[in-house]
Amino acid sequence: MTDCSLESSIPDWIIDHPETIPIFKEMGIDSSCGGKSLEYLCLLQDLDKQFVFSKLVDAIKSTC
Repeated sequence: MTDCSLESSIPDWIIDHPETIPIFKEMGIDSSCGGKSLEYLCLLQDLDKQFVFSKLVDAIKSTC
């Protein structure tokens, strides 16, 4: 499925799984984040990291 995790950078997510781009846009997560991890950006933006991660995984599963 995915090698990406909460510790992966947003660019890594997008490179490996471009189908996640709409989720990042929906959540207001900037793809040009300086290589920061998903977990870090969720913390900065007061987003539930597990919720965001689940949405990303669901987007990946829906394209398999």
